[in-house]
Amino acid sequence: MKPGRYEKAVFFDLDDTLYDHLIPFYKVVQTIVQPEDDFPYEAAYHRLRYYSDKLALELGGAGSDEYRQAVEEMRCRRFQLALQEFDIELSPEQAASMQAAYIGCQYEIDMFEGAQELLKYLADSGYIVGLITNGTQEHQMKKIAAMNLENIIPSDRLFISGDVGWDKPDRRIFAHVNELTGTRPEHSYYVGDSWRNDVIGALAAGWHVIWFNHRRIEPESGHSPHYIAGSYEELGEILKKVL
Repeated sequence: MKPGRYEKAVFFDLDDTLYDHLIPFYKVVQTIVQPEDDFPYEAAYHRLRYYSDKLALELGGAGSDEYRQAVEEMRCRRFQLALQEFDIELSPEQAASMQAAYIGCQYEIDMFEGAQELLKYLADSGYIVGLITNGTQEHQMKKIAAMNLENIIPSDRLFISGDVGWDKPDRRIFAHVNELTGTRPEHSYYVGDSWRNDVIGALAAGWHVIWFNHRRIEPESGHSPHYIAGSYEELGEILKKVL
C-alpha cells in the first residue's frame, strides 16, 4: 500500500465523460431536423454545449432563481443558436420538440466502455471516488440513477452544481468538495471532457487534472492539464501510475 493512499480522491465529470453525450443529440437532430447525410453532428454538438454553458452562466448558474425560472426556455434556445450556425433555423415549436426528445434520450444511457469497471476498481481500492457535475439536481440525478452509479459512489460524494450553488468552472465548487470530503487539492484528481469547465476550473482550484479528450479536440487556451486520456483504457493506466 502506498503511503497516504487513503487521502487521495478521484472525481469525475458526468456528461460526455462517463457516457457519450453526443448520442442523444444525434438521435433528436436526425429525427426532427433530418439534415443531409454529411451534417457535422459532432461540431454542432460542441456548439450546443457552448451555448448551454453560456446561457446558464448569463442566468447565474444552475443554482440561481433566474436559472430555475428560465431553464426550459434556455434549453430550447441553445438548440436554436447552435443549429443556426449550420444554416438550420428552428421554430420555437421545433426547438421545444427537440428539447423534449433530448431529455428523454438522455436517460437511455450506456456508459463508455471500461468506465464502470474503473470506477469500481478505484472505489474497491480505497480511494475517494465521486462526481462533480453542472446542472439541476433532479435532471442530473436521473442520469446517475440510469447508470446505477449510486451502487458505486455514495450519495454524499455526488456534487451537482444546482444543489451546491456554484457551477464549474468556479473554483469554489472544487474547494467545497475538498471541505466536505476531508480531502486536499494536492491529493485530488479531476477527470472531465470540458476544457472550460473541467480543465480550467479544476486547475484554478489546485487539483490534478486529467483531460478526457476522447473527441481529440484542440485546447482552447494556454492552460495545461496534467494528463490527457482518450479512452478509459488510457485513463486507467494513468490513474494506476499516479495514485
